[in-house]
Amino acid sequence: MWQTKGLASTLLLPLSWLAHLAVLYKQKRYRKQASYWPAGPRPIVVVGNILVGGTGKTPVVIALTQALRAKGWHPGIVSRGYGVKLEARAKVGQGRLDAAGFGDEPALIARSTGAPLAVHPSRVLAVQALVRAHPEVDVIISDDGLQHLALQRDVEIVVQDARGLGNGRMLPAGPLREPAAKLAQVDYLITNVAASQPAPPPLPVGALQLCMRLQPERVEHLASDLSATWPEWLARHAAGTIAAVAAIGQPDRFFSMLRGHGLRLDAAIALPDHDPYSSSPFTALNADVILITAKDAVKCARFNDPRIWVVNVAPQFSDIGWLDGLNEKLHAITEKKKAGGIKLLV
Repeated sequence: MWQTKGLASTLLLPLSWLAHLAVLYKQKRYRKQASYWPAGPRPIVVVGNILVGGTGKTPVVIALTQALRAKGWHPGIVSRGYGVKLEARAKVGQGRLDAAGFGDEPALIARSTGAPLAVHPSRVLAVQALVRAHPEVDVIISDDGLQHLALQRDVEIVVQDARGLGNGRMLPAGPLREPAAKLAQVDYLITNVAASQPAPPPLPVGALQLCMRLQPERVEHLASDLSATWPEWLARHAAGTIAAVAAIGQPDRFFSMLRGHGLRLDAAIALPDHDPYSSSPFTALNADVILITAKDAVKCARFNDPRIWVVNVAPQFSDIGWLDGLNEKLHAITEKKKAGGIKLLV
């Protein structure tokens, strides 16, 4: 959808022009406002996209958090908490969080990284709550929020997928949340492609451009503590009847990844993104094994279905040095902020 400039897209083009004007007005309004840094001298990194639908931001946030911790940072994360009813104050948590209270993606990120996390539609309020509760945090990572202009940021990372910019038009005539010109302003552009897909041609922008390929790393049995590496799990279970279920932005990408890494799927069920799993979609499946994503796992433990296994993925980056470069950039930003006397405003 939205990959070509067909008749339907062209008929919707006037609405896209209005959306473009709204984005420009919003940008101008925030440029006029006095900016401040809710995290004080802590650098803020936004991981987002300009393309609608899932592009793979969550694996990037997790990988970034883990890499920065390994380099001595104490990262904290803010997110919107999609689909969660929140009060005036932001929610702060750490470790195993309830997906119903924090959102499925924040719950997955918190569980995978162990980093403190705050959720609220206002990323500014989320940052303020996070640093009050966890003053040890020295770098903030915003899960999504590229278009949340109220949140000042030091580094912008855009994640896209093989769709690229689609037909290049904004909603509703195309798949873009804001004009493609935004890519000329970001620091990093990461393209999430399948293992078999070639790297896309580089865009004429100044951002460091790299590819990310997700691959299954470990498989966990949801009802127990059993786990195995992907090759080990494949050797034990590949001969059985296997189904896969996914409620993510691009479920076919999950199914293709499994098939591309040696698995034959007898059934593949795609559910809407952020599906609450109000009832079990697994009972009707005639399969020996059911594979789900880690994002879905935070909502499915209550079904207590012994056939369910969770596939944990790991990103492979084409430029393995990009995180080292980001680490150096963040240290320079921190020193500059401290030298400038930036303080935390709450």
